[in-house]
Amino acid sequence: MLFRVAEGVGGRALGAMRSLGRIGIFLAAAVWNTVVPPYRGRDILKQVHFIGVKSLFVIVLTAAFTGMVLSLQGFYTLRKFGSEGLLGAAVALSLVRELGPVLTALMVTGRAGSALAAEIGIMRIGEQIDSLETMGIDPVRFLVAPRMVAALVSIPLLTAIFDVVGIYGGYLVGVKLLGLDAGRFFGHMKTSVELSDVVNGVWKSLAFSLIIVWMCTFKGFYTERGAEGVSRATTSAVVISSVLVLIGDYVLTSVLL
Repeated sequence: MLFRVAEGVGGRALGAMRSLGRIGIFLAAAVWNTVVPPYRGRDILKQVHFIGVKSLFVIVLTAAFTGMVLSLQGFYTLRKFGSEGLLGAAVALSLVRELGPVLTALMVTGRAGSALAAEIGIMRIGEQIDSLETMGIDPVRFLVAPRMVAALVSIPLLTAIFDVVGIYGGYLVGVKLLGLDAGRFFGHMKTSVELSDVVNGVWKSLAFSLIIVWMCTFKGFYTERGAEGVSRATTSAVVISSVLVLIGDYVLTSVLL
């Protein structure tokens, strides 16, 4: 019995190691095909439109209400310490450092990442990926590389839009609704937000872009057969990508501080 238990544990451990190795090899192949020419410009533009432009509405809506909630909660918290003038700095730093990159990544994962996993999963069960391999076309270069380049372009831009709209939402609540002086709101923001804060936000958005495309395309690429397999792959892609974004946010915050 002990031998069977040890054999079962060892088999599970080896299976996990094989899965991690396959994930790592897939990432290496995707990154290599992303940086090595030729580049497929038309496909990249198509994916930029899909990942970036079509996500714009949900990003703007989420950013506006995030900034408004931050301003509302921050105002009443800072008022207890007589520091209402620091509201602009608090809203801007919260958005630029953390909430902007993280919430943008989560929104893109829910809207575009799930679609990427489902699209490639359907190609897998429809044997389109097998057909590409039969014709001697690298499916990673053909399917994954344009999506990865598009995400690396789109998600940082969406994060910048999120930050700007969120700050404006905080301005509307703090200045127009609660009566805070606009000069104090933007003055403390100007002195508190440094270039390093913006750069750290950009690095986070780039890392999250890589995570989203990596996991969503991987889950779709190796989906199981049938509609149920595509459904499980899509759900798994969204969940794992979201968790990795949150874990990556903590790791990057620890490294970049």
